[in-house]
Amino acid sequence: MLTDLADTTTVDIRAALARAQGQLGGPATGVVLNLIIVTDESGQHDAVRAASQASREHPCRVLGVIARESRTASRLDAEIRSGEGTPGQTALLRLYGPMSEHADSVIMPLLVPDTPVVTWWHGIMPAVPSAQPLGVLAQRRVTDTARAAAPGAALAALSAGYQPGDTDFSWTRATPWRSLLAATVDQERAAITGGQVVAEQHNPTGDLLTAWLGSKLDAPFSREASAGPGITEVTLQTDAGQVVISRPDGRVATLSRPGQPDRHVALHRREIADLLAEELRRLDPDEVYGEALELVAAIPATAG
Repeated sequence: MLTDLADTTTVDIRAALARAQGQLGGPATGVVLNLIIVTDESGQHDAVRAASQASREHPCRVLGVIARESRTASRLDAEIRSGEGTPGQTALLRLYGPMSEHADSVIMPLLVPDTPVVTWWHGIMPAVPSAQPLGVLAQRRVTDTARAAAPGAALAALSAGYQPGDTDFSWTRATPWRSLLAATVDQERAAITGGQVVAEQHNPTGDLLTAWLGSKLDAPFSREASAGPGITEVTLQTDAGQVVISRPDGRVATLSRPGQPDRHVALHRREIADLLAEELRRLDPDEVYGEALELVAAIPATAG
């Protein structure tokens, strides 16, 4: 169900959301969180689609915010989407003129009360998410440095302004690698003395994984560049030889250990909807990400 509201108000939007919920026959209490998406016209379709897919696991009220330039007075347009095979509701808001500078005042009346708030910047990189008005409203603040023009500089800015509750999809992308590496290290009897992470040059996930490994293993790890896609190889230097996890195709990794046959492990690169669903599973501060983000500044810059 799609409802268009032109030159509207938050009062009318709230009423339309209530009507749509009533027509679907479901209570608003079925919503477990509010998801604010800060995006633009070019990215709104992909962002809303990812949120709709993630809401199958986490029913939420999705509030998309698009700031539009206007030489006239402030104006608010809205598209309200309900049903369409997914739980929850979506309101796509276009804020024109000076109103775009006060998006938090527009959003606050539309939030489901007594429900956690997550703010996700899709393609728009604030230097300090917690200082943004829409970041202040949220318990969890999600960015994606991989979409920044200069990912390395974006990581440095996030590190300088980090606050508990911040997270980044570049860190979320490292979850399968971290799980595999943790299992590999647990099975390794020889002492690990260092290693390297090989990834695309402008790949912040590679930088964060390098920092995490160095901290976890208390050993020097270097960051090397490859043609990709994403992270292509991680090498652990041990007293018994090299342990290598190689993933040249972005899908299947090969684990090679001294004196043992190679083992193949599924290690797919994930879609945005999967990354978002993972982040929505936890609303508490990710302390390990905060530590990796702090340490990443000490790695020689290769991410742009």
